[in-house]
Amino acid sequence: MTGYRYASTPKLDVAYLEWNPQGGRTAVLLHGWPDSPGGWRPVAQVLAQAGLRVLAPALRGFAPTRFRDPATPRSGQLSALGRDLLDFCQALGLRQPVLVGHDWGARAVANACGLQADAASHLVIMSVGYGTNDPKQSLSLDQARRYWYHWFMATPRGERTVREQGKAFARYMWDSWSPPGWYGQDDFEEAARAFDHPDWPDVVLHSYRHRWDGAPGDPAYAQDEAALHPAPVLAVPTLVLHGAADACNHPDTSAGREHFFSGRYERQLLEGVGHFPHREAPAAVAQAIARFIGA
Repeated sequence: MTGYRYASTPKLDVAYLEWNPQGGRTAVLLHGWPDSPGGWRPVAQVLAQAGLRVLAPALRGFAPTRFRDPATPRSGQLSALGRDLLDFCQALGLRQPVLVGHDWGARAVANACGLQADAASHLVIMSVGYGTNDPKQSLSLDQARRYWYHWFMATPRGERTVREQGKAFARYMWDSWSPPGWYGQDDFEEAARAFDHPDWPDVVLHSYRHRWDGAPGDPAYAQDEAALHPAPVLAVPTLVLHGAADACNHPDTSAGREHFFSGRYERQLLEGVGHFPHREAPAAVAQAIARFIGA
């Protein structure tokens, strides 16, 4: 792996990391919030050693990915993330890659498959329950408590915090979403470089406000929004990985989702692991992915 490369799509210059460019099959790994492509490094190295070409793009709003037009709305709506991924795959000529996503990235890879039935050969969703994008979804009081940061960002004080203390805000999520001691200072500093981007606050604030009907969406994604609500049934073989100690999305939020999948479906809980399985237990995650896709 070297530094970032770029792929130009209609709206973005997408920065991505790459391992094993000559690999036979391709896996695209999408990070979540608050994280960066570099968090995939241990998993990517294992998959690359198994013969896969591995790509890890930076999502919109995260450095060094950039919008091509200053006038483009800095939307963080989840349908836009799915469309961005499809555009990225098209720009690089990828045909049915393995799509792996964590947190925001999990919603992006699932939405890409919802928008295009043949988008992936296999789908891996981490730390998120499929079908939970609907603002009218039922929500337990415990999960509402876990989502305090969603509601906080809907307030003027929360907005100021994201804009003025975004790095500290993100650090608090790392400290509270997983059992203690799972990361080092250098790990967070590397990830935080992705937050040092003028579009990051706008995309983050819009994403969390839009998903609860607190902000209008970009009209450019109206058709995609309609296609994804209600959540479509997916035929792609799907693996769900969820940390049993996830303090952000309770593991129960990914349970009982089998009816959304018409093909092969597996779900695996990772004991002692919190919200960031690919960082906390990269060997287990890489092994699960490799086994599922037959690598």
